[in-house]
Amino acid sequence: MLGLDSTARFELYLPPTDMRKSFDSLCGIVQGELAKTPTDGTVYIFVNRLNNRIKLLHWRSGGFVLYYKRLEKGTFELPLYDASVKSLVLDHAQLVLLFDGITIGNLSRKSRYKSP
Repeated sequence: MLGLDSTARFELYLPPTDMRKSFDSLCGIVQGELAKTPTDGTVYIFVNRLNNRIKLLHWRSGGFVLYYKRLEKGTFELPLYDASVKSLVLDHAQLVLLFDGITIGNLSRKSRYKSP
């Protein structure tokens, strides 16, 4: 079964992305715009101008996986950000909220125990 677990790193590319782009073009964005390596295991998230389509590019053992979601109604609510920033790092919970249509910009986290 394919899936994304909470141990992965998620990075949201903020400028609108043409959803006709596929593996190679999205890798080009990661390398050229973000100056990162697409095969580092990070899940790169791309959203179109209308915020109703989203693609996730993920390197798994031996190749890339491309997840694609198109909303039939409504939009993805992206967090507020500074226009000079190219990307935001999200955690797994924020990605799930983004997919479920819940605004993640003004959420506050309660303190939790973390093992040393």
